[in-house]
Amino acid sequence: MQVNFKRYGLYLVRWQLSTPILAGVGIVLVSMGQLASAIIANLIGGLIFFWVDQFIFTSHTLDSQWEVKENITCVDCGKTARGYRLVRTKDYDRTDDPEPEFRCEECSIKKSGELKEQGFHH
Repeated sequence: MQVNFKRYGLYLVRWQLSTPILAGVGIVLVSMGQLASAIIANLIGGLIFFWVDQFIFTSHTLDSQWEVKENITCVDCGKTARGYRLVRTKDYDRTDDPEPEFRCEECSIKKSGELKEQGFHH
């Protein structure tokens, strides 16, 4: 399993934000008894944070955006194959690139490895 650290980081921040909210609800409802206030606080938390978690784990805006095309000529090796190009990720946006560069799978993997060595993560 590959961890998406952007999603994981947002989830951890969300988790920390839930603590004071749920503690506040628990304090307000403590007169109902500890168990009842904990149950109600968790239900309220579920109503709120379900939507936040759903965004964190399913939003395409947090993903790197790739374009895949059939029968391209690889910009690196010249082979005709299925082609891949990174369109958008953090601090990188080639959405409107007039001359996009596609790479075959083999060259795309090689290029990704080179970029990771340079500290660029997509």
